Amino acid sequence: MKVMILAAGRGERMRPLTDHLPKPLLCVGGKPLIVWHLEKLAAAGLREIVINHAHLGDKLTEALGDGSRFGVRIQWSAEPPGALETAGGIAQALPLLDPDNSNAPFLVINGDVYCDWNVGLAEKRAATLADDLAYLVLVPNPPHHPHGDFRLDGDRVLDTPESHGKLTYAGIGIYRPALFAGLARGKPAKLAPLLREAMHNGKVSGECHPRRWEDVGTPERLAALDKELTLNPPVILS
Repeated sequence: MKVMILAAGRGERMRPLTDHLPKPLLCVGGKPLIVWHLEKLAAAGLREIVINHAHLGDKLTEALGDGSRFGVRIQWSAEPPGALETAGGIAQALPLLDPDNSNAPFLVINGDVYCDWNVGLAEKRAATLADDLAYLVLVPNPPHHPHGDFRLDGDRVLDTPESHGKLTYAGIGIYRPALFAGLARGKPAKLAPLLREAMHNGKVSGECHPRRWEDVGTPERLAALDKELTLNPPVILS
């Protein structure tokens, strides 16, 4: 199963830290955010990785190379200055994620989140997709996003107007290439409209992950996570 790590964002809320370093290379617990992902993926046997880049992308490629130091194989998907938004970035990378046009599902992880969701479950979850276009990992709403994004009804993810009962999208999802079939490569496109349309057609499933998750979106959250992981480093088991 292929994996895409989204790493092309500018990281505006992290400035000035991201003026000279892309956000996924900011360190917590002694290693860059994105390295936590790579190590967990390698331990789970998910070694075929695609990473997109735009802002300070040369620093990412220099730091991670071909991924062999981390036990993975990295392919790079370059984007123009300003990047292509989430869906646009995935569409740009589809020739790497689905080279044989098999419509096989792939895992996507935001490069600026920290989460203890078991990535080793990804292939099992992908096997349950059937006719679905997406499988989303949702989490309880954090203080900075109290109204959430989507509602979970059993294993179905729904887009509802009322905020009661909504959960927050964790930035971790399994997608079929068909979800992005209508997008032109090289054009910016947001992910949320595609997901909402698929939800309205009953084609999105998911789960709630109730344990550790952090959107590392501000210097304050970065510092807090750094302190947490430094004092209590998690063990990554293979």
